[in-house]
Amino acid sequence: MATFTYTGTTRDGEKVTETVEAVDRYAVYEIARVNGHTVSGINEKKRFSLKGVINTEKIDYFLSRVKSDELVTMTRNLSSMITAGLPLTRALSVIERQSSNPKLRLTLKSIREEINKGQSFHDTLAKFPNIFSNLYVAMVRAGEESGQLSGALKTLGVQMERSSTLKKKVKGAMIYPTIVIVIMLLIGAIMMVYVVPAITGTFTKMNIELPMSTKILIATSDFMSQNTVLVLGGMVGSIFLFIYILKTAVGKRIFHFLFTKIPVIGAIVKEVNAARTARTLSSLLASGVDVISAIKITEDVVQNVYYKAILSEAAKRVEKGTVLSEVFIENTDFYPVLVGEMILVGEETGQIANMLQELAGFYETEVDQKTKDLSTIIEPILMVCIGGAVGFFALAMITPIYSITDSVG
Repeated sequence: MATFTYTGTTRDGEKVTETVEAVDRYAVYEIARVNGHTVSGINEKKRFSLKGVINTEKIDYFLSRVKSDELVTMTRNLSSMITAGLPLTRALSVIERQSSNPKLRLTLKSIREEINKGQSFHDTLAKFPNIFSNLYVAMVRAGEESGQLSGALKTLGVQMERSSTLKKKVKGAMIYPTIVIVIMLLIGAIMMVYVVPAITGTFTKMNIELPMSTKILIATSDFMSQNTVLVLGGMVGSIFLFIYILKTAVGKRIFHFLFTKIPVIGAIVKEVNAARTARTLSSLLASGVDVISAIKITEDVVQNVYYKAILSEAAKRVEKGTVLSEVFIENTDFYPVLVGEMILVGEETGQIANMLQELAGFYETEVDQKTKDLSTIIEPILMVCIGGAVGFFALAMITPIYSITDSVG
């Protein structure tokens, strides 16, 4: 119910002002008719609203984030509508109205307004680097300049979807072992602080010679129970220290190198980067982007510092007239041998974009299979680790009990 104030006249022609509660303005007219009044004007009493004091739309804009899946859907829909004959601004308007993401909706509105002022689509996209990557801007630019914007957007949609799927598969493969390890550590910490002291207290009172495993367990338990805050602070501090080291240049180089050398994980890392490099280069070259710009944009797409360095070197050499395949053939420690060989065949046949596309598809399939196998490999390793921890705990607890039994006997 809302509060309305209406002005009008009575049956006798006298002016009247009434304040009533009603569902809407139509209900006010009905109330006035029952009272014998003729309405000349209605004003709704405004209730206090947070939107009237704070610009919640801008707050929603800054708090929300455009997910990769939303961007893929937007790109695919935009391509379909342009192919169907809709003008770019009209297509953007349709997607803007359909979007439930405040950040994406306001961004599309800004883009549409800039295009109406005469700005090109790719220049406008470049003003929002947190949403639209260099790859996105470059492919849209190539599409605009070639008059094949819908085709470029379609290719871009496929590229983004494949990249997002690849990332999800790798993350998904690591979720299970991460959860198991975290739960195991939490249970171990709780047992050390609350369970072990209650059991080992009996051993220390009986003045018997304890085995080394029991002494280690008791010492660890005593330290953790007496310095719980310190231990928790150390664990949290270690996590933040690890994250900080990962963000430093030296830390990145160390961890990125280790990731490529760990058994099984290293093979996945190499094939993920090979697939990402091939897919990005293929999409850019097929859209008409020149090879040097394509390599530099691909350098921004890959995350590993060693792969960035290889692509940076590739751009420099190609600029001097060297073939692209040479750098990949020289860096088989990071890129599989097939990458350089396929690029070389593509250069010789003039079908480098198609070769890269096939290469990307091959390694995406390989990563898919390896991530499925990863859980099968990790499960027995986790079982061995858990079994080892349980066995050590059992040995440390059972051995003193046998000693007590022997002494009593």
